[in-house]
Amino acid sequence: MGSLFWIRRYLTVFVFAFLVIAVAQLLKGHTNRYAVVQGLIWAAVSASIFTGSRIWQSRRGRHCALCRDTPEMLQKSGAKPD
Repeated sequence: MGSLFWIRRYLTVFVFAFLVIAVAQLLKGHTNRYAVVQGLIWAAVSASIFTGSRIWQSRRGRHCALCRDTPEMLQKSGAKPD
């Protein structure tokens, strides 16, 4: 899996985590600025840990049976990659 795959994976997780965290902070009654800052910080932390652990697992030959989004898993299932 190339760098582009992992960059897309990181950005996908980052955007999703940012939205969840920022909305949660807004629902708690915090200001927009605080919600955005917390969303950015924790989304970066979350995406880094998730992507780093997936890279580590991928290098060890362990694939996520639930995700089925790595090229190897797509080839086994016969699905077409993006």
